[in-house]
Amino acid sequence: MPDELKIAIVCSSNQNRSMEAHSFLGKKGFRVQSFGTGNQVKLPGPSPDKPNVYDFSVTYDEMYKDLWRKDPDLYTQNGILHMLDRNRRIKPKPERFQASKEKFDIVITCEERVYDQVIEDIENREKDLDHVMHLINIDIQDNHEEATIGAFMICEMVTMLYSSDDLDNEVDEILQDFEHKVNRTILHTALFY
Repeated sequence: MPDELKIAIVCSSNQNRSMEAHSFLGKKGFRVQSFGTGNQVKLPGPSPDKPNVYDFSVTYDEMYKDLWRKDPDLYTQNGILHMLDRNRRIKPKPERFQASKEKFDIVITCEERVYDQVIEDIENREKDLDHVMHLINIDIQDNHEEATIGAFMICEMVTMLYSSDDLDNEVDEILQDFEHKVNRTILHTALFY
């Protein structure tokens, strides 16, 4: 049963890439949570230099209503309202990985900068060193189409990892096979905490 592995998907703002994969894996029965590593949640605004910035404590529903008030046509056309509607059906608000005290078997990041932030966070935590976490990165562009493609790839990778009888010893070989299959660079490290 896929619910045995505890999985986290992490991007910067816990909005697009991590939530698309969270939704997809959740529907497949995996035990999954999603997070961001940024200091604030950033969503596209009326221009690239004017993003909408929120604190992680602001709910997806509050963000949805705020953007609806600001410009319903713009945020419908660019897909942000649709994304926030999906997000608010999955969980109340974005979460920061650094604020979570949970332990995961597999953490998948969607860009190398986020991968580095997760490593830094884990290295700075108090450790009992009794739990191994496989941190894996697959770069996914932060747009709706790539997030959807990325969710399919992440699900395929998690399914391959889940099928292993000895994940700790087989993870590198599984990820190498997956990397060749999807023709994308995969980063992996095992962290104890």
